[in-house]
Amino acid sequence: MKIDKKTVTLSQEMKNQSLKKNVTWKKALIQEASTLEEAIKRIDAAALQILMVVDEQNKLIGTITDGDIRRGLLREVKLCDPIKKIMHGEALVVPEGLESEIILKVMAANSIKQIPIVNEKHEVLGLHIWDRLVDGSSLENPMVVMAGGMGKRLHPYTKDCPKPLLSVYGKPILEHILRRAISDGFSQFYFSVNYLGDMIKNYFKNGEEWGVKISYITEDKPLGTAGALKNLENKIDTPFVVTNGDVLTHMKYSDLLEFHQKQNASATMAVRTFEQQNPFGVITLDGVMITGIEEKPVQITQVNTGVYAFDSTIFDFLKKNEIENMPNLFLKIRNSGERTVAYPMHEPWLDVGRPEDYKIAAEYIK
Repeated sequence: MKIDKKTVTLSQEMKNQSLKKNVTWKKALIQEASTLEEAIKRIDAAALQILMVVDEQNKLIGTITDGDIRRGLLREVKLCDPIKKIMHGEALVVPEGLESEIILKVMAANSIKQIPIVNEKHEVLGLHIWDRLVDGSSLENPMVVMAGGMGKRLHPYTKDCPKPLLSVYGKPILEHILRRAISDGFSQFYFSVNYLGDMIKNYFKNGEEWGVKISYITEDKPLGTAGALKNLENKIDTPFVVTNGDVLTHMKYSDLLEFHQKQNASATMAVRTFEQQNPFGVITLDGVMITGIEEKPVQITQVNTGVYAFDSTIFDFLKKNEIENMPNLFLKIRNSGERTVAYPMHEPWLDVGRPEDYKIAAEYIK
């Protein structure tokens, strides 16, 4: 994990001393008998990227990080499985009252972003968070939003309005995406537009209203879910994030970017676990002999969420004004020998592609 070295100021010291008084950390407590599904709900609600596993006496017995959950999902740990399957039993902790400068050094030395505060009985008293101990900074990496689709499945809503401008809870879908990315530190954006693109340009303009810079790629013809990226070849020379303009999620785009860079990948796809239970007992046969019986098995698959991270080298796999889709682009990159990896997403996610999705989007945002 790359952690910038920053000077600890007196104001940060005050943050450190007040942190244990903040009750937010209590949302990150979870009982050892809980399931993976309960852990996912709790870590999303707490938004601290860590859970502290405690017994009935509030004594810390382990931790579960956001990364532990993602790795568990890739290992196909089931949602009904106990959290002990992904828990770290020997968590690094600090005592109450330790200076923030020392805490930051401990975090940096162990490549961690959170560390529990415990007393001599190992009871949890609080939680230190790296981001709250240092000043935040804006990312230099840009974010690209693919907002050129016609949204045919959403007719008649999209007859006179591009899908990214459809209102959800009082704001366009694209504005929800923009605001979340800004909260993650992004300040430079490229919007790829085609269908009714002028409406998007007139609404967001250059991004000044949101304190960011927005530039536009105008597709003369639809170029698929990836083709328009070729137009950015001489504009982007750093790793960058790409999202479809109809995807609402609570994930941190900055975490995806950090994961992508740690993996030394050329292309990273955010994926989400999809579990489907067979309503019948499944029989395994060898000829006419029954070799196995599994009652209502659960099939676990990983699905594409429409959010990605790329290195600027991927422009070599695209051709100017040529239609290209994301799955095929990933195949081209992989077949060339470059690393293509999956980023397991567990945060709430909604692809607003169908009328039924649009109808529940407002409740999702709420």
